[in-house]
Amino acid sequence: MDTLYISSHPDDFRSLLPLIAAEFCPSPPRIVHEDPPAEVARSRPALVLAGSGGTVLTGANAVSWYLAAAGNRTGSDKKQESQVWQWLSFAENELMPVACAVTFPLNSAPFFIITFDLLRVLKALDETLVLRTFLVGEGVTLADIAVAVAALLPFKYVISLLFSGPPKTEAQLKKEAKKREKMEKFQQKKEMEEKKKMQPQTEKKELDVITYNIPTPPGEKKDVLSPLPDSYSPQYVEAAWYSWWEKQGFFKPEYGRKNVSEPNPRGVFMMCIPPPNVTGSLHLGHALTNAIQDCLTRWHRMRGETTLWNPGCDHAGIATQVVVEKKLMRERKMTRHDLGRGNFIQEVWKWKNEKGDRIYHQLKKLGSSLDWDRACFTMDDKLSYAVQEAFIRMHEEGVIYRSKRLVNWSCTLNSAISDIEVDKKELARRTLLPVPGYKEKVEFGVLVSFSYKVEGSDEEVVVATTRIETMLGDTAVAVHPNDSRYQHLKGKMVVHPFCDRKMPIVFDDFVDMNFGTGAVKITPAHDHNDYEVGERHKLPFINILDENGLLINVPPPFLGMKRFEARKAVLQALKDLGQFKEVKDNPMVVPVCSRSKDIVEPLLKPQWYVDCREMGKQAADVVRNGELKIIPDHHLKTWFNWMDNIRDWCISRQLWWGHRIPAYFVTVNDPSVKPGEDVDGHYWVSGRSEEEAREKAAKRFNVTADKISLRQDEDVLDTWFSSGIFPFSIFGWPTESEDLRVFYPGTLLETGHDILFFWVARMVMMGLKLTGKLPFKEVYLHAVVRDTHGRKMSKSLGNVIDPLDVITGISLEGLHAQLTDSNLDPLEIEKARQGQKSDYPSGIPECGTDALRFALCAYTSQGRDINLDVNRILGYRHFCNKLWNAVKFAMRTLGEGFVPWEKAQLCGSESVSDRWILSRLSAAVALCDSGFQAYDFPAITTAIYNFWLYELCDIYLESVKPVLSRTDSEGQKQADICRQTLYTCLEVGLRLLSPLMPFVTEELFQRLPRRLAQDSTSSICVTPYPETSEVSRGQRSSEMAMEFVMSVVKTIRSLRADYNLTKTRADCYLQCIDSDTAALVQTYGLQIQTLSYSQAIYPVVGGDSTIPQGCAVAIASDKCTVHLMLKGLIDLEKEVTKLTAKKGELEKQMEKMNEKMAKNDYKEKVPVKVQEADAEKLRQNETELQKVNEAIENFRKMM
Repeated sequence: MDTLYISSHPDDFRSLLPLIAAEFCPSPPRIVHEDPPAEVARSRPALVLAGSGGTVLTGANAVSWYLAAAGNRTGSDKKQESQVWQWLSFAENELMPVACAVTFPLNSAPFFIITFDLLRVLKALDETLVLRTFLVGEGVTLADIAVAVAALLPFKYVISLLFSGPPKTEAQLKKEAKKREKMEKFQQKKEMEEKKKMQPQTEKKELDVITYNIPTPPGEKKDVLSPLPDSYSPQYVEAAWYSWWEKQGFFKPEYGRKNVSEPNPRGVFMMCIPPPNVTGSLHLGHALTNAIQDCLTRWHRMRGETTLWNPGCDHAGIATQVVVEKKLMRERKMTRHDLGRGNFIQEVWKWKNEKGDRIYHQLKKLGSSLDWDRACFTMDDKLSYAVQEAFIRMHEEGVIYRSKRLVNWSCTLNSAISDIEVDKKELARRTLLPVPGYKEKVEFGVLVSFSYKVEGSDEEVVVATTRIETMLGDTAVAVHPNDSRYQHLKGKMVVHPFCDRKMPIVFDDFVDMNFGTGAVKITPAHDHNDYEVGERHKLPFINILDENGLLINVPPPFLGMKRFEARKAVLQALKDLGQFKEVKDNPMVVPVCSRSKDIVEPLLKPQWYVDCREMGKQAADVVRNGELKIIPDHHLKTWFNWMDNIRDWCISRQLWWGHRIPAYFVTVNDPSVKPGEDVDGHYWVSGRSEEEAREKAAKRFNVTADKISLRQDEDVLDTWFSSGIFPFSIFGWPTESEDLRVFYPGTLLETGHDILFFWVARMVMMGLKLTGKLPFKEVYLHAVVRDTHGRKMSKSLGNVIDPLDVITGISLEGLHAQLTDSNLDPLEIEKARQGQKSDYPSGIPECGTDALRFALCAYTSQGRDINLDVNRILGYRHFCNKLWNAVKFAMRTLGEGFVPWEKAQLCGSESVSDRWILSRLSAAVALCDSGFQAYDFPAITTAIYNFWLYELCDIYLESVKPVLSRTDSEGQKQADICRQTLYTCLEVGLRLLSPLMPFVTEELFQRLPRRLAQDSTSSICVTPYPETSEVSRGQRSSEMAMEFVMSVVKTIRSLRADYNLTKTRADCYLQCIDSDTAALVQTYGLQIQTLSYSQAIYPVVGGDSTIPQGCAVAIASDKCTVHLMLKGLIDLEKEVTKLTAKKGELEKQMEKMNEKMAKNDYKEKVPVKVQEADAEKLRQNETELQKVNEAIENFRKMM
């Protein structure tokens, strides 16, 4: 008898589903209400099948399907089975989540909205059942059971209590009334929204769009004499600057020096760009990479180092060939084979010359300060020669060799592909997937069991596979050496059912005795694990697939079939022979080609390989001994895991576009030399030309050159091979050059952590192998960009953001149009449209390049993921506007005749505000310097943001307004000092910000007067970056005084906010603990009055008797208490009424929260994070209630 392990909890829907399905089973299983033994299964429900060697099914759907199928409750035919499965999916993915949300409401959404979602799903169910009694067919099926179980919780605990049942208690009625009230409000709100849609819309004020319309030839300097526009506009600010920077040569390492070899005491900084694909267009990953790299490059350049950021573009073998092949078919109905190799390559070059520099224009739009004169393309002659030389040297040394092994094969592309081009699609159960070349979807996610007959007996061995068609290439069955069930079969053979092949039963440790029957089919030519078993046991390797995915080396009727058509045919043939056992759901990972979306096949092919063992050890050692630093260091584990367990690298690609392998197969026209085979490396020579290869071959085989015939390998090299030598091939290696001598090795490699192995490791290995030097000293790996919800960027989710859309803005309709133009199928397009509508209901506003760059850097904490919120980028555009207005105000304050001192220094007469802001500026400079040194970009952005927004604009500019308005001689003197301080803050602050926001800082910097006349024509991007030595840090006493002033100001502002004194100025009495504190208040009274918007400031020493009645009270520090006069300024009765209502609302919220937290099952069912959030919310409400009670009491005293 079968045994079913389930939960005893009456509301565990995962156990209810199989329990009910079991009722229809002709032989119901034994029910056990406890966890199964650990060796059987790890979770419930679990079904242990009797008489099948202990086969175990787990998971509610799999167990239920098995039981329901036994009772004929899964449909009468294939169509009904499919419908039942769809309803099972509906119950699990649509109904169950909203049912749980309604029954166990958390803080994620209001209850009435969750209820609305449930009713929406139930409505879809109702519409199906209008004319039907059952969901599928004419009787109860697993579909009806699954939907009923999924809906049980809300009907039992929510809906039934709302609409039926025994007389309700007073608390229940009260609760229902609250829910009805909320639902009514929700409906009223929806009706109001509909009415608003019908009414004529008043035009919403958009962000200012101002354009730069002054004729400026490309490369000429932008007009900076015209007045600045009233507000910041990215279109105005970003116009004309880039072409001027480029023409002036600011981005070249030669700028400001005779040549790059000129000694520079500041040092050299060199970084090469991760070359984007020539087919590519900018995405947020590029934007993040380039924002970080450009900030670093600009910082090093401003520090006076000889700085080079070298651009380049990758030929992207597979991607480019696919693009051009599609273009050929679309425009001329031709394949590449119709053109021939030479003509096709000409077509690719033509496409590259027309379209290939698009991404360069996009990089310029981002403000990337690359030296474009040094731009390289991996198929350029210079780089192609380096690739050829690298292959030949490594081949001659034996590091590159020829071998026949399993590769990732794409039948659609007819090429091997690299691991990074294989997407691993995870499946939880049986799933139908589209496959190129097949009209119908193909089944995956199932495990098929069948038997092999043991030769000379009636005994059979049952094996299982997810790829049943590969059994045609089986050459053995493997079992574990310690498996007692199969010891008697040592030396025995099994017979293949479709041919006369006899296959040994081999004993191998790799077999898991506890999985399935403990017997495994072995297909050495089509599975990576089986390949190794085949090597160990010297099994035959039978390749059953050709390059197009058609079956070869198999008996009729399978010969010539397409691989997935053969899947069905083999299954049926096994059933006809009685050797089919079962098919069941099986979680699995399906390898999918990222380029063609084809299912990747392991295929035996003769290819070129790089022996990575010694190079991998060297790459690990240089990190272990500190020669190469990887930042952040949590990536070290991944690095060592890869390098210490590295496999040889397949570098052959069956393409036409790329670096053709400079290797030649040798045929010797001499009877004394036997003919060679393709896989025999002895018959392959490499050469820089065919003549060189012929000479090598003649020498090797000791014959004259005229007896040598050569055939060059048709394949090209893996794109990562040319990328691996990029850091030195761009400088002309192997030819000596000034650039190679000065800039190699480089300083830094900055890229995403997702290509740590595919690119970074290979650059390190090949750099050490070919040059004897590391290609760079440090590797900084940034995080992966995700959307605001933390989801991976995916076209099908509609959450992929084009950075140019953020820079220039785009409407929701524009976003939808991009989906329509994509290759998504209609269902995915609709899903993506909904995602866009949810995330960007009004489209994406124009944010500008500077705001995008700043936001990306602000997000770049040294972790793995960045959840990017477009609203935060918009916030940084507002920061640009604040910056703009501050500089405009400051320039008016400085006046036309203002002349800055030649050097930023203290004169000794600065006010405390002056000394304090210079101290904060010095601190910001120090934080930025340490932040750049440590690649801590959030620390840099925070320091700059806080200085400009909170310290300069909010405090200093406000506090000095009274000083600047004084007309007496002493006041004028103080105002002049104040202007010098203000100028220092602007000039240094803009230079601090320049690497992150190059456009707006250039625009504003050009309007400022210079300290030295000879600097008047220079750009901010080549002025020195601020150092702490140039900004005098104020005395600690002035900082302490200002800290005291700000603590008082913040307390007054807080009181004003509490009592809603937005415009009204009130008298403020500051009760001081001693005369020294009172003297401090007296000294800085004007600053306190100005910054706190007070009517007057009165220092008081002594008790409360000296302070008038009618004040609100708050403690500013241990030395000062604030008394804010309210009497006569506000309507006391009205305020008490408002606060009483607020008090009632808070008490209701607290009562509801306490009720929720007091439930018996709260701690068991509610996630810990939600419990913590609930506790924090309750604490906040308690604090707020205490404040409200104090305010009511205070007001009543005044009354």
